[in-house]
Amino acid sequence: MHYAMAHHNQNNMDQQQMVNIIQDCEATCEYTKYCILEMDGSNHRKEQLRLLEDCADICTLTAKCIARCSNFSKSIASLCAQICDTCGNHCLQHPDELSQHCGRVCLQCAQACRYFAMSA
Repeated sequence: MHYAMAHHNQNNMDQQQMVNIIQDCEATCEYTKYCILEMDGSNHRKEQLRLLEDCADICTLTAKCIARCSNFSKSIASLCAQICDTCGNHCLQHPDELSQHCGRVCLQCAQACRYFAMSA
């Protein structure tokens, strides 16, 4: 009985860490989008803005599904990894520090989601 409780607590810890990573990515994308919209000449960043919205939205859904132990959480995490990869790589193409930071956060989230999606 004690082993089962300890194992359950470990799974909750991993689950909570995943939710935290994904929510950090969501918040970073939302903040980056806000800052870009405040910049002069944000018009040439339409693709980046769309990707930031897509990434933030899928992160919201993924975090919720993982938190409630949805049967779809691994499939959604796999899609989240794809979108975070795309967004992160696009952000890294922009030289400003805000986009560089966002790109790194997105790629870390993608890696974590891929790992979660492939876990047993």
